[in-house]
Amino acid sequence: MKRKRGGEEEGMDIVWQTPANPPHPHDYVFRNGIRFVRPYYFEFIAHVKNRWAGKTIVDLFAEEFKGRPYDYYVSAVKCGRIQVDGEIVPVSYVVKPSQKISHFLHRHEPPVMACDVVILQKEPDVLTIYKPASVPVHPCGQYRKNTVVGILEAEHGLAPLFPIHRLDRLVSGLLILARNAAKADIFRQQIEAGLVHKQYIAKVVGEFPEDELIVDANIDYNAREGRSTAEVRDSAKGKAASTKFTRISTNGTQSIVLCEPITGRTHQIRVHLQYSGHPIANDMLYLSEQTVDRSVKGWSADRSARISDVSLTSDLDEVLNECEENSNEDFSIDPMCTNCPNLAPKGFYNCRYDGDEDGLWLHCIRYTGPGWTYECPYPDWAKFI
Repeated sequence: MKRKRGGEEEGMDIVWQTPANPPHPHDYVFRNGIRFVRPYYFEFIAHVKNRWAGKTIVDLFAEEFKGRPYDYYVSAVKCGRIQVDGEIVPVSYVVKPSQKISHFLHRHEPPVMACDVVILQKEPDVLTIYKPASVPVHPCGQYRKNTVVGILEAEHGLAPLFPIHRLDRLVSGLLILARNAAKADIFRQQIEAGLVHKQYIAKVVGEFPEDELIVDANIDYNAREGRSTAEVRDSAKGKAASTKFTRISTNGTQSIVLCEPITGRTHQIRVHLQYSGHPIANDMLYLSEQTVDRSVKGWSADRSARISDVSLTSDLDEVLNECEENSNEDFSIDPMCTNCPNLAPKGFYNCRYDGDEDGLWLHCIRYTGPGWTYECPYPDWAKFI
């Protein structure tokens, strides 16, 4: 939809996108094994929460959305890129509960690894895919087009899609998507009834016990820190959680383990493996200081095998800098944008594209339910032991 915000430069003909605008193949830029999204104009919509009420529109944005400087928000309000109930307001405007706030901005999405989203099985009501690591499943946070759902719509015209289970962004493997709401509801009911059996594989630190191991430990998720902790079963903290582990193979230094979560808590497999003394060997969020040194050995060979078209052992900062040299050729620079002329958001460069962005050694291989089973091939890193 073409709209010119009040007060913007004459001659600017901007197409403002909303969540209703589907992604297209030309939205993506591929460079050195990395998938970028061409920056685009987007209308973010929010409604004033009770705790926001009474603040000026500028103070609200400066305090609640700290990714941009205060002066940017002043300018955005003045030129109409921030509006209240569809109207331009002064910088001193005090917001009221439930009012609609629109922020029209030049959106830059974080890049992901340029792995194909491979379709494994396509049925009238169900789609299964091999989800690559580093790609989130559905729009969330800064991600919208650089998601499994977005890529499938852009490259295969598949929409709508309803993911019936979750995989963390850094986890790879089987992802099941219903192709209509009715089928999604059937899957949901089966999962809630405990009729669905889930299987993952992980590469962990050390020689995992030969006998089957069941970990029963509560999972306490801290949303502020973005991580979970395991608590003893009779603890008042966290939610009950149980995972069964079976060793597949080991070389004495690392092991491949079959993981079968009985419950479904945030980071459950990762935390229960840490609790067992055998964390995932490249999981920097849950590796202890004692295991970091021995776990990172051998990363280079595994990384190179996982993605053939990019050397993940190179300094990825250099790759990203090279990608940005001629970025202006791919999109128009917005004079108000705090991320231009980069393709990726600036905060992304501050934290670097570290090794844990390449993907965890945790992979979903199989889901089984009443009368159905869906599977995914093993990743290359599981074939080395």
